[in-house]
Amino acid sequence: MSLSEIPAIQSLQGSKSDPLGLPMHFLEPRWYAVYTCANHEKHVAAEIAARGAEHFLPVYRSVRRWKDRRVTLDLPLFPGYVFVRLPLRDKLRILQVPSVVHFVSFNGLPAALPDDEVEALRSGLGHGLHAEPHPFLTVGRRVRITGGPFAGLEGILKRRKSSARVVVSMHLIQRSIAVDVDVADIAPVL
Repeated sequence: MSLSEIPAIQSLQGSKSDPLGLPMHFLEPRWYAVYTCANHEKHVAAEIAARGAEHFLPVYRSVRRWKDRRVTLDLPLFPGYVFVRLPLRDKLRILQVPSVVHFVSFNGLPAALPDDEVEALRSGLGHGLHAEPHPFLTVGRRVRITGGPFAGLEGILKRRKSSARVVVSMHLIQRSIAVDVDVADIAPVL
């Protein structure tokens, strides 16, 4: 390679990396799923918040009946997972949190979640709509939610009594939730 070719290569790299030579996907904040120890999701979310990183721990309300009373609990919608938004270069800050096991990864590299999927989930749950965990399904009729707070998400249609219920799956972590939607707000996916 001649010296005249080096600036051309550097200019190509400059469009996809920073001055230190890191690829842009290491510098841009993205959503990642962090796997936690069992029943430590709330503790991990609090530790991540204390370290100044943006996180999302979706929860749902569940009424449990104990011997002497009924208790309302806020339980994780995706047991064992907390979502965190950060540049990949800062992942060590999260891995040092007690009870964090690892990032959900493929080929040794943490796998980024689609931003629009996480934002639609945050928006829908922020409107106070009812959601609960559901077993991950691979068969059934695929539908797209076309209206309401969960607009844009795809899932599997499941009927429950007189209301329509859509099971929305996060394929990366193989977890699902069931959300109630208006029948007019769903369309089949072709």
